[in-house]
Amino acid sequence: MGAHVADLLETIDRWGETGRRRAELRFLALVHDSMKYRVHEWLPKVGENHHAMRARRFAERYTVDERRLATIEQHDRPYALWRKVRRIGRLDERGMARMLERIPDRHLFVRFVELDGSTEGKHPEPVEWLKEALGRR
Repeated sequence: MGAHVADLLETIDRWGETGRRRAELRFLALVHDSMKYRVHEWLPKVGENHHAMRARRFAERYTVDERRLATIEQHDRPYALWRKVRRIGRLDERGMARMLERIPDRHLFVRFVELDGSTEGKHPEPVEWLKEALGRR
């Protein structure tokens, strides 16, 4: 996981992010997957046992900024929605709507999903799909 975070931090610099947006993306990069080790493998990885929710709970100790907290909590939802589209052939409209209701800053959210998806070995299709799906809304 350390290599993933280092890659994200390097990408933020390579993208030329500055100021507040750079600080926000760095915070998200450092926290978003930090609680994977706390997930109970014998339980379903949903709700409070999902690594993203655990990371959100951890981040709540350091910020009340709902834009950042929601981005942490929801950062894996676009990928799950994309996989469902590929599996059943159509968008889970309710799932998409529930995710978007939780996101107060779509620009920050999409930028972070794009960042997280930029790591070597990850495919760009889910990020492009998200951008297209949001563009249609």
